[in-house]
Parts: sequence; structure tokens; C-alpha cells
Amino acid sequence: MSLDPSASRWLDRVVRGAGPVYLAIVEALEAALREGELQAGDQLPPQRAVAQRLGVDFTTVTRAYAAARTRGLVEGAVGRGTFIRARAAEDEVGLVDLSMNLPPPPQGVSLANLLRDTTRAVLERTDPAALMSYHPGAGTLGQKLAAAAWLSPCLGPVEPERVMICPGAQTGLAAILAAITRPGDTLAVEPLTYPGLIALAGQLGLTLAACPADDEGPKPEALDRLCHERRPAALYLVPAMQNPVATTIPPQRRRDLVDILRARDLNLIEDDPYSRLYDAPIPALTSLAPERSYYLATLSKTLSPGLRTAFLVTPPGEAAARVAASLRATSLMAAPLMTAVVSSWIREGAAETLLAGVRAEARARRALASHILPAARGAPEGLHVWLDLPRDRDPARLRLAAQRRGLSLVTADAFAATSDHANGMRISLGGPARHGVLSEALRTVASLLDGEGAPRVVV
Repeated sequence: MSLDPSASRWLDRVVRGAGPVYLAIVEALEAALREGELQAGDQLPPQRAVAQRLGVDFTTVTRAYAAARTRGLVEGAVGRGTFIRARAAEDEVGLVDLSMNLPPPPQGVSLANLLRDTTRAVLERTDPAALMSYHPGAGTLGQKLAAAAWLSPCLGPVEPERVMICPGAQTGLAAILAAITRPGDTLAVEPLTYPGLIALAGQLGLTLAACPADDEGPKPEALDRLCHERRPAALYLVPAMQNPVATTIPPQRRRDLVDILRARDLNLIEDDPYSRLYDAPIPALTSLAPERSYYLATLSKTLSPGLRTAFLVTPPGEAAARVAASLRATSLMAAPLMTAVVSSWIREGAAETLLAGVRAEARARRALASHILPAARGAPEGLHVWLDLPRDRDPARLRLAAQRRGLSLVTADAFAATSDHANGMRISLGGPARHGVLSEALRTVASLLDGEGAPRVVV
């Protein structure tokens, strides 16, 4: 019985040593999963073919497959074969991830069922050939109207010609920066800011200038002074549930900042991934100064990262054409099928239902974090919290200690616009699929901060 080389390559990892052969097979399977050689849904070779390939008894392979099933690595069906099981993140080989900001599984909503039903409906009413073709422009009128409706709680009414559909916020941010800055320009930012912006600035040859901030965001007088001294091309802000320090700029501070923008003729890039998590979002700065503001809102934090969809709003007039050209040069288009799914969800109300489920789960997780880590700060609906650390606490040693105990953490240095910045860590709450895993992980963080407990692995 011959084996498909692509399906059986992982068998080359079987190393026979002092232990039982069946365990060596299971360990080879785990290694292939850990390194990405095998993915969820991949079919394993038939047991007799494996036995023949390895030169072992059929019962040895049967025992190995049974052990892999017990460990949750595979699943099987009579007459179909054995397949790699789709598993929650905390079931997989690796760390509990508190470093990546993800929306949690929504309460009361099956994202899988919703995605399956909507995709089926889109395919039934749309020519698949059109969905799989190139689409010029940054979205159809219908898609832009849907995006404007989604953004209206933050922006109010928006003309559809100012709206663009992007394949993710990073692409939209790259298009904005390419359209309004040149190499050598200075960009004003908060002292701790989005790492994606730091990476783009480096690629585009931009210099970052940190504007001093407090618990209400950038200080207006400090921004005015920075504008006088450095003449930045734009101010980049995350105004709600700021990434990473979790502050939200209140209404009066927003008005004060807009006054500085106008007085200094400064562009604003408002990156707003989190405002829709609020029941009643504070009006965006863009709504106060649309003539100089570039607004970006991804669905990765409110619905799902896999949608790869973000909405970009430009100032009225010629700015839209410049950003559209930049976006086209950067990415050509957003994925038509995902854009069609998102537009359908918005028009039919499913997006609001999904958002409500994410918001409810985010509140529950934030309450859990508040109980276990009372010093952490963040919004009640926030996907992350921020913990201040003493200046003499070594972030590298803290990350290493966390890794030894099965956690992936991210500290302030990943967000630093300059070398002089506050010390702390951002803890993301949405990654673990179950409350029990999140609770245990947060308790491990608490014990690390207290310097207690012997190292152990949390899975």
C-alpha cells in the first residue's frame, strides 16, 4: 500500500529510542503539529500503510492513533479515516497567549454558523466568477453605504465617497501615510503607541515624536509645543481604549486637541478599532474636524480578525483620490467574498448581534481581570488591560519568567515610540477560549508580579 508523500512526511520524524514505538509515533505527530507541518483537517495515512512504512505491527499504529485521539490531536469517523482535530488555542501545543489582542468568542452567537449561512447566501445570489475576479476601486457604493452605517455611532453621517474598504487596518494605515507624508517627515504619537505604526514609520523613513500624555490622552499644551518645535506632518492617535495603556480621551480633551490641530494646520490619523465596543461611543475626533482627519476602523477587534476588513474615511475633496491611489498601489482591493459577507451582516443586523455578543463577553472577562488583577486599568468592555510596573522591573526577565510558566506576555518596550517611556505590560483578554484558562493565566500573572510560586506550565 503506497503512501501520499505530502500526507506522510511527518512519519520521518519518528525516532525510535528507549521508549515504546507507539509513543514515538505520537510525539512525531505532536512535533508536526507544533511546527505547522500538519494543520487542522489534514487526513492521516491509513494505519496499515503506516505500519508497513515504519516496519511495525498494525497494533502498534492502532495504539498510537488511539493515544493521539485521547490527547485530542486527532478525530476519526468510520469509513472516512483519521483527521487532525480543529482545536481551541489553549488545547494546542504551546503557550496561553495574553499578548495578541483578539475579540473573545461572542456570547450567544455561533460565528461559525453565521459565517457559513451568510457565505452560502452570498454565493446563491452572486455570480461566483464575479466574486473571484479583480474589483477596481475601494468598494462598491453599497459596500460604502454599509460601512458608513457601521461607523455612524462614532462619526455621524458620512458621505459614501469619503469611505474606502481596506483589506485590514494595517493596509489602510500604510495607504494614509504614503499619501500624506514623505521620507524625513515627523509624526506625532503618544509615548506608547501601536507597534504596527512604529514598523510602518521605520519603513517609510518617518521620525516619531512622542507627545507627553496623561490619563486623558495627549496633553494639548504639549502637542502645541511639539508642533512649534518639530512641525509634524500629522498626529496619530488611538482615542478609545488606547493600545496599549487602555485610556480613552474624554469629550473636552478631544475638543481641546482639535483646537490645536486647526491652529497648527495639522493632519489627524485617528485609528479607532475599539470605540464600537462601547454601548454609546464618544464622538470621534474626526467628527469634530472632518476637513483634516483620516479615520480608520477595523473589524478585527469588534467582530473577527479573519474578516480582514477595515473602513477608512478621508477628508472631503481631493484627499479621497490620493488615498485611493495609494491604497490601490498597496493592495489593489479587499477580498470580494469577505467584503460581501461583512456588508450583508451590516445590512441585515447580524453585525450588531455579533458585536453585542463580543461586548457581553468582553465585559465578563474584564470583570474577571478586575477581580484577579485589581491594579489593572481598562474600560469595562475593553479587550485588554494595562498594568504599570516599577521602572526597575526588567521586562525581558518578566517575559521569560512568564514563558517558563506557559504564558505569552507583551511589555511596554514593544509599544515605545522613544527610549524614555513608562514601564508596564498589556494583558489581552480575548485569546483563551474558556474563562477557566483565562482565570488561571491571570492568576499566574499575579503570582509573577508578586514573585511567588515555582515555575510550572499552564496549558
